[in-house]
Amino acid sequence: MDLQIETHRLLLRPFLATDAEALFEMDHNPNVHAYIGNKPVTSIDEIYGYINNIQQQYRDNGIGRFAVVIKATKEIIGWAGIKYITEPENNHVNFYDLGYRLQEKHWRKGYALEAAKAWLDYGLNQMNIKTMYASAHIKNVGSNIILQRIGMIQNGEFYWDDLLCNWYELQNPN
Repeated sequence: MDLQIETHRLLLRPFLATDAEALFEMDHNPNVHAYIGNKPVTSIDEIYGYINNIQQQYRDNGIGRFAVVIKATKEIIGWAGIKYITEPENNHVNFYDLGYRLQEKHWRKGYALEAAKAWLDYGLNQMNIKTMYASAHIKNVGSNIILQRIGMIQNGEFYWDDLLCNWYELQNPN
């Protein structure tokens, strides 16, 4: 997949196997997993499997989560992107989900907001997605604020793996 998206400070690009160390740093941190089930990864092999899974999503669906890279330093700080969800979630199936996850040391710097805005724009204007969806744990204040700031509308709550989450939707105005 050769798609790349640039923002003011970020490069959003497909994952490579060489991104595993940076992803392990992020997903090994229990604080990163506080609102997604408290299951941090314990081995780099889990990350290689994750990257392989994402690369398969690129082939199957033409889209998936991408590496988030700070342009100025070339540092990989997490992931963001659009994922095509084929398993039931909140009584929906076969839909596009906007998501992001960053290393803790890069929280509260505006990177997740910048990446989320770029992906929402791409999804609505380039992919012509009719409805974009997203979710966030109800206690994850930062993620809920980001989704609201990019224009997503909270449309209820649901349980995902026994976690109470807010459900967001945005209809494509085009």
